[in-house]
Amino acid sequence: MSGGGTNSSEAGGGASERLGRLLGGDETAWLVDRARRRLEQGKALTGTVTLTTATPAQRRAAEVLLGRRAGAGSSLSVSLDEVDRILRAGGITADGLREAVIRLRGPIRDLTGEKAAQAAAWERAFAKLDTLVSERPELCGWRSWLESTGLVRRLATTAGEARILLDRLSSVLERLPSPGTRLGRLAAETCADAHALDEGRPLATLALSAARALSGLPYAGEGGADARRSAWAAVGVHLDDLSSFVLCLGLPGDDHSPTGRMLTAARAAGEPCMLTLRQLLRHEAPLRANLVRICENPVVVAAAADELGASCPPLVCGGGRPSAAVWRLLDLLAAGGATFAYHGDFDWGGIAIAAAVHERVGFQPWRFDAASYLAVPSSAPLSGHVRPTSWDPELSVVMERRDVRVEEELVLAELMADLAPKGRREHSL
Repeated sequence: MSGGGTNSSEAGGGASERLGRLLGGDETAWLVDRARRRLEQGKALTGTVTLTTATPAQRRAAEVLLGRRAGAGSSLSVSLDEVDRILRAGGITADGLREAVIRLRGPIRDLTGEKAAQAAAWERAFAKLDTLVSERPELCGWRSWLESTGLVRRLATTAGEARILLDRLSSVLERLPSPGTRLGRLAAETCADAHALDEGRPLATLALSAARALSGLPYAGEGGADARRSAWAAVGVHLDDLSSFVLCLGLPGDDHSPTGRMLTAARAAGEPCMLTLRQLLRHEAPLRANLVRICENPVVVAAAADELGASCPPLVCGGGRPSAAVWRLLDLLAAGGATFAYHGDFDWGGIAIAAAVHERVGFQPWRFDAASYLAVPSSAPLSGHVRPTSWDPELSVVMERRDVRVEEELVLAELMADLAPKGRREHSL
């Protein structure tokens, strides 16, 4: 026969009811939530928590919990140490306030541990890309830009998604620059998806910013199809065979191919010729020429056609950032034994373009050295980042010191004089 005492299940049930009455209501929810937040952050349940605008009902609930008046005024302060002591002393929870929070709200999350695990997962996501960047210092600034803008975290919602995205990005970057490569082929060979680099895809956004970085362009860049095409072309990648083209004048052709016959006819007529990448890719034989002059802006070709016509020597226009068609034409000329002379804009963007051409095919400066820069009056301010000029190291020094830009149009007369046949030059003098 049982005695008059309360058994353990009855005691447990009573403690739960008392816990519910003291801390389970809406009026004390703020107190439990504050305690839970501290536990999730790995903090001790000590000190005081304050509710700045307490309702009368919340104040009465606190007084029932504490067994005394809870102060006056609009704010309500409760000592967590006191609540813990009351719960233990009353036999409501053996482990005090911590146990109460768990029973009322469920298991406590380890937010500190979760944050550390998440940080480690994101670090692993960037691991392959960071290894690649460490071997390619020209991408270091772009990598910092990715971090500061949070672009990757906006494109990939989880570290797992980011790892897949960035591993694919690394595979793409390992192939850049990639002269004469179609964008779809690059995507297929690096990502097993011919559309992975299509406009609007997350990978395309990241890869295009990296292509700009490799070319010395602003990482975010301009919008629009032309800017996108130019950025890809700067690393040798073309969107299609027909949208990439090169302007030239006076290039010798041949009778053995459609492209050769076009060049022959255009040279005889003294007219500029526009060649597409498609035509140049189908012309496999080297193009034979001696000295080929390269300019940056189409206005030079237009002026040469107007003034010199059929007597203009071979001239190729880079058109700003060289397209895949420009690179293909220069490669064909180089394979045929041509040498090059280059002129462009005296600004840091023009210097970056010239540096890319110099690295690819080499050239002698065509009024594109320190002395030529200093000889042209200009007050236009120079902007951008200083870049080395390997063909004339003094040029970058004097440009930085003088701090003005000189556009190609300002020396158009001098360029035309250089292009004129020797007899005409002497007559003009």
